Amino acid sequence: MAVIGLDLGGTKLAGAVFSTDGRIILKETLLLEKRKGKEVGALIQEQVKKILNSTTDVKAIGISIPGISFSKRGTVWAPNIPGWENYPLLNDIQIAAGKKIKVTIDSDRACYILGEVWQGAATGCKDAIFLAVGTGIGAGILVNGEILRGSNDIAGAIGWLALDRPFLEKYISCGCFEFYASGEGLAKVGKEFLQNEINYEGVLNTKKEDHITAYDIFEAFKEKDYLAEKVLRQAVEFWGMTTANLVSLFNPEKIIFGGGVFGPALQFLDDILKEAKKWAQPISINQVKLEGSMLGNDAGLYGAGYLALKQTMNG
Repeated sequence: MAVIGLDLGGTKLAGAVFSTDGRIILKETLLLEKRKGKEVGALIQEQVKKILNSTTDVKAIGISIPGISFSKRGTVWAPNIPGWENYPLLNDIQIAAGKKIKVTIDSDRACYILGEVWQGAATGCKDAIFLAVGTGIGAGILVNGEILRGSNDIAGAIGWLALDRPFLEKYISCGCFEFYASGEGLAKVGKEFLQNEINYEGVLNTKKEDHITAYDIFEAFKEKDYLAEKVLRQAVEFWGMTTANLVSLFNPEKIIFGGGVFGPALQFLDDILKEAKKWAQPISINQVKLEGSMLGNDAGLYGAGYLALKQTMNG
């Protein structure tokens, strides 16, 4: 028996066939190439048909999407894909797969923690959190062995954590936490600091303000650029406060840090824990482990595969 995992991002679609013990039998990645709406749905349908034609005994398909999967309706919301405000993805994939194959869709943040439970840093955990920090921020939350989804499948949207005051209009589109500490947030903060630094002559001065990226911030940090250090010191405070809030709320065994920013930000895990200890429930924070993802960019793909496998276990 085999299952298919599909991991859809804002720019690409990764697909893999998994054995029941988590081995990847076949893997392929396709670029979306500015497709939108039904074009993205058609690309996924084509890939499903292609994989099914080359693989026997597939029992289920799991799909990770960069947004919200509304399980009751079978529709998805994905802000990075134009035309996917309420897109009927489940119907698309079920048509391509046929009635005998079970299809399940979930958010990327849920799939990240599922992947780590199956084949990564959360193996053996019943209570764990995947803190995904990339272009945006989200959390996959595992409570007593089950994904916490909330009443309308939106649990884990922690980019909107309120971590500062007063409220500012710039938080509306992404949330306070995400504004300061996501990949895009680091770039935004870097630009703001640069505008306010009259006599700054550091590494980032060679960049046009509109072109500063999180990568540039980390590269400047390597060269001990004080503006980059200021950006990342502030981010560590926000990552630490969030860690404290998650620990106090959920008492997890582990918090796993992943996404493109962690990455290079894994060097700050000790600093994040130190900051978290200032704010968190004191017993719980001394029991939790902070770790980097073991699966890296494939966490969502493995999670989608495990999502499919769990469907076969449910009969």
